[in-house]
Amino acid sequence: MDLAREHGLSAQAIRNYDDAGVLPPTPRSATGYRRYTARHAQALRAFLALRRGHGHQQAVEIMRAIHRGDTDSAYRMVDAAHVALHAERDTRTEVAAALGALSATTPPPPRGAPLTVGELARRLGVHPATLRTWETAGILHPDRDRSTGYRHYDPTCVRDAEVARQLRRGGYPLGQVARFVGALREAGGEAALREFLDSWQDRITARSRHLLAGAAQLDAYLTLLDGS
Repeated sequence: MDLAREHGLSAQAIRNYDDAGVLPPTPRSATGYRRYTARHAQALRAFLALRRGHGHQQAVEIMRAIHRGDTDSAYRMVDAAHVALHAERDTRTEVAAALGALSATTPPPPRGAPLTVGELARRLGVHPATLRTWETAGILHPDRDRSTGYRHYDPTCVRDAEVARQLRRGGYPLGQVARFVGALREAGGEAALREFLDSWQDRITARSRHLLAGAAQLDAYLTLLDGS
């Protein structure tokens, strides 16, 4: 069976997957050529489908677990991906609610006493060093006390920190968080917000479909193994 041609891969890629444990043990001919069967073909279909939802290395680990007979570990890895996606979906909903409310109104002028780095860290449930990292990344712009050099976070800066916390929980890198929080501070931030949330939802939806497709191909492979 020509797996490379069927899936548009190179022969070397197939050999690499074989050596990595993605495929089941491969018999060889008397001359040393590998003989691939329908079982190998389905294993490769399962791996390629899993890779779209789980990423390359996790898909490799799932297939390796199955081939060493540890299906429970494979199931746990699949389950963990769904749990993580569920958490991301919840986080996106929280971000949409929190930032949507902010985008619908003009931020009020600063009122009350600014927060210190320790007070803001406690409010957000993060380490003070995290706030300093966000400042270095351009996400936060606290004022400084001229006499002491201490940071002071006014209400607008506190809002930006709350936004950053939600986005970081969603797995977004610091650079992207900085760009988005910056857009909120500028004119036209609301349009950027809608685009950002829409693209996030599209990514979640696409990953959901990829996880389902991967599960379907993996189930077909396990069914094939059960019948052999």
